Amino acid sequence: MKLFRHLYVWVLMAAVGGALFGHFFPTQAVELKPLGDGFVSLVKMLIGPIIFCTIVTGIGHMADLRKVGRVGLKALVYFEVVTTIALVLGLLVVNWVQPGAGRHMAISPDDLAKAATYSKPMTTVGFLLNIIPTTLPGALTSGDILQVLLVAILFGIAVARLSRTAEPLLHLLELVTKVLMGIVSMLMKLAPLAAFGAIAYTVGSQGGGALLALGKLILCVYLTMLVFIAVVLGSIMRLNGLSMLKFLRYIREELFLVLGTSSSESALPGMMTKMQHLGCAKSVVGLVLPSGYSFNLDGTCIYLTMAAVFLAQATDTALTFAQQFGVLMLLLLTSKGAAAVTGGGFVTLSATLSSTPIPVASLSLLVGIDRFMSEARALTNLIGNGVATITVARWENELDLARAKKVLAGEPLEIGSQTIRQAEANVG
Repeated sequence: MKLFRHLYVWVLMAAVGGALFGHFFPTQAVELKPLGDGFVSLVKMLIGPIIFCTIVTGIGHMADLRKVGRVGLKALVYFEVVTTIALVLGLLVVNWVQPGAGRHMAISPDDLAKAATYSKPMTTVGFLLNIIPTTLPGALTSGDILQVLLVAILFGIAVARLSRTAEPLLHLLELVTKVLMGIVSMLMKLAPLAAFGAIAYTVGSQGGGALLALGKLILCVYLTMLVFIAVVLGSIMRLNGLSMLKFLRYIREELFLVLGTSSSESALPGMMTKMQHLGCAKSVVGLVLPSGYSFNLDGTCIYLTMAAVFLAQATDTALTFAQQFGVLMLLLLTSKGAAAVTGGGFVTLSATLSSTPIPVASLSLLVGIDRFMSEARALTNLIGNGVATITVARWENELDLARAKKVLAGEPLEIGSQTIRQAEANVG
């Protein structure tokens, strides 16, 4: 059957199988955690070099270096506006539904010990200094996307200034990019195995108890993110002249990959290729998509506001409108570092709560369900960054709209000797 030729079908089947295995054999399922972790690590080791090569070649071919700064500025403006909408939406919904009201959850000594794990200092200065790598090659091995961005942009500008002298280097980097994407294509065949292990571990280790206890919060987070994708991001796509449903169908392999691994980074290489196939300029894709992984975390922003106010409701901590507005302002800053720190979501939430009346120790109440909500965050972040790339490309007149419509409609489109469908199959 043609259906079973698609990667997303195998990933979905593996995720369902993993959930069943985790439910019926929880002890054995917990031991499968390395399957998911190992796959994500394999993909992550390629992200730095792929981003570096893509950005350097994109900027290197630019005739006008002022365009780099213009694209970056437009991307940051877009990121700030849309993430603010996400934060406000989360705040409105959690105040309307009040999932934590009436729970009267107490914080035990064990909870205090758990919370200490996440109470790590995170200052603005520290965040900015962390963007600067210790060594130039170290940026490609650190796993920090912002460090790779900094080095790649500087390298790309230097290459562009050399003009024709640097053309052999650009050709070499383009060849290296093709090799790296070939490796990604091989690794994607392991995605179903990774999804099986990751989902089995999650269900086996957390069980259904945590879901039932905090089910109202989980449901609110998922529904809010669906509304954000359908209404906010869907409206932005319509303004760009494209269909959100068709775009989701186009990136379905990446969505199922994220669903299975709970990591949006695992889909970054495939997304970069598909956004270029869609008609976005390579230079725009290289700048906007990777930077969005730190500055455009729509799903994370929704979760952070809802989680913070939920904890206040659950621990009977009264928050005035002014205090909630203060939490919102804090999250506008702290959410930008959520992807740059290990355990970013909890670290960011901890840094925010430490400046509010909400007890930081209450974070332990969310430990059991965080994994279940990470899929929603990662999926929303991925979709949001795809829409951001399209929007900035359209803003810069670097989007081939006619091509994009044909690709999303599933019409064959020649790319050298391949059709777009063949190219998509290679990515998937």
